Amino acid sequence: MNKAKKVNFFYQDVSFQFASRQQLKLFIEQLFKKEKHILKELNVIFCTDEALLKINNDFLKHNYYTDIITFPLSEAGEPIEAELYISIDRIKENAEQFRISFRRELHRVVFHGCLHLVGYNDKSSQQIKIIREREDYYLRSYFGK
Repeated sequence: MNKAKKVNFFYQDVSFQFASRQQLKLFIEQLFKKEKHILKELNVIFCTDEALLKINNDFLKHNYYTDIITFPLSEAGEPIEAELYISIDRIKENAEQFRISFRRELHRVVFHGCLHLVGYNDKSSQQIKIIREREDYYLRSYFGK
């Protein structure tokens, strides 16, 4: 019997793919376990700025570019099912702006979306500080530095 994959990557009009997809998918599953949440299914959709802007307009009524939009699809207390939409264009621009590698910024954003799904927020300065600390923790765990 085939076990359904918990983490799936989709590429929408972008010429990018992870070199070590399987390693990252397993790490994401471990992140949910570490945060004491059950992951049922996570679809990560990598897209363009324009595609994410349209989603931001249509679903959130926001008219600005963003790097990620997180859509929880399960009820509170249930195993997590969700979609993360990530703009590759925005990741490239942020990486240049913050003078970090594209790869590291991409992983930070993926982990950021996962952290939102397990209850972390970034509305206040204190919440931002906490979620950044968790992102950094997972980046160090993943990259070993």
